[in-house]
This record gives sequence, C-alpha cells and structure tokens, in this order.
Amino acid sequence: MAEDGRACYVYGVVTDDRPDESVKDLPAVGDPEAPVTLVRQGGQAAVVSEVPVDKPLGTPEDLRAHARVLDHLAAQGSPVLPFRFGTVVRDTAAVADELLAEGHDDFARGLDRLRGRTQLTVRARYDEDAVLREVVTEQPEARRLRDELRGLPEDAGYEQRLELGQLVMDSIAAKRSVDALELDRRLAPYALGSVSEEPASPEGLINASFLVEDAKREAFEEAAEELAAHWHGRVRMRLLGPLAPYDFVADATLEGDATLEGKEGDE
Repeated sequence: MAEDGRACYVYGVVTDDRPDESVKDLPAVGDPEAPVTLVRQGGQAAVVSEVPVDKPLGTPEDLRAHARVLDHLAAQGSPVLPFRFGTVVRDTAAVADELLAEGHDDFARGLDRLRGRTQLTVRARYDEDAVLREVVTEQPEARRLRDELRGLPEDAGYEQRLELGQLVMDSIAAKRSVDALELDRRLAPYALGSVSEEPASPEGLINASFLVEDAKREAFEEAAEELAAHWHGRVRMRLLGPLAPYDFVADATLEGDATLEGKEGDE
C-alpha cells in the first residue's frame, strides 16, 4: 500500500519466479528514490517503486532509471514486459487487483512469447570525413563544386554551397538505403523480428532493433562484429544489449499475432 502523497510507478511485468533480490538496490524513478520491489499476483509480478504524486516525472535521471531497471531484469535471462515510461498506479493493491488481475492473460501471452528471447539494438553512423570523401570520389559534380568553392570567402558562392550541400545529402541518403539493406541482410537471419528507424542526425545510418533467441545470440553478435569490421573506417557501429524488448512488447501481447510466430513455424 502506497503512503499518502505517494503512488506506485510501474516499470513492467515479469514472471513470479523472480526472487525479491533480483530488484534489490536498483536505481529508481522519482526523487527521493524508493526501493524497487515486486508486487505478485496470479503467477506474475509487477516491478514497482513508490513515487511522490506532487512531483512531475520525466527528468533525464528518471528516464535512465526506468531503462536501467528493465535492462537489468532482461540481462538476468527471464522474460520481461516493459511498460511505457510514466505508468503510475494508485497503490500496490490496485497493481495486484486491477493491473495484474485484469491484464493477466495478455501478460501471460507476452511473457511466454518472449521467453528465451532478448532485444539487441544496433546503432550505426557514418564517419563524417570518410563518407564525404566517398561522395567527392564518386560524384564528379561534387568535385567540381568543391573546387569552385576553394579559396572563396565564406560569404561568397552561396548558390554553389547550397547545391553542394543538397548533392551531399542526396548521396548519403542513397548510401543509407543500400547500407541499411546490407545490415538487414547480414543480421536478420539470426533474428525473429526487427524494427528500424533512420537516425535524426545527417551522419546517422540506422538504428535497428532485433528480437533474438538466446540460442542464436552468439551467432548474431559474431555477424555484427563481422559487419563492423567490413565497415571499419567508414561506419561506426554499436551493439547494445541484452535489452528489455521495448520494440516487440506490443506484438508479443497480441492474440494470434504472427510477427513473433512466423519464423518459428518455418524452422
């Protein structure tokens, strides 16, 4: 039961076989921080901590704490269903009797589908100098514009600078499409599903998340290392994980959803 002036912040749902020690001493959302605990009901457990109701959530520290709790649980090997940041319930009784009891079947379906699976995320970005050299080498028009602009003062050659900038952006966009397909070709065979998005920065290549079975995780990581070596000097890659399956939790809880089942049927 949350104290007066406090409520329960919910990080996600796990199976009831998690020991209480699995969430001990984790950083918590809110100020001041309260211990992260488990609220158990019907073979499931909600991961919660108390937060003051009179203080808004959403600081960078809150966002990091939310992710750290969930990723810590994911790294322990048992399934976890992450909730969106900012999920707050009245008290522990409401967590057990309303959230867990009413959502039991959906949570059970999601936890079962995510058992033995984890999210691995690849973040790739171009080395700016390297990709610009590629553009100039491959595009005669880019070389011409670059040569025309050499030696000109910064306030001169406005039209040429705009033209060169657009040419560079278009060339990088074309490279991004080709390289994103190459990344998917190399890594997707080791995953059950993937979700990708283009990064916001101009030098970004792709942010891609993969749902990977534990049995194939080593092969996935080896394939990622091989791709990073292949792109060495032009693309910087980071492999993050194991992470909570943020990008796959919606599919996991849908009844009859084929996204996480199609490859299983093909094996």
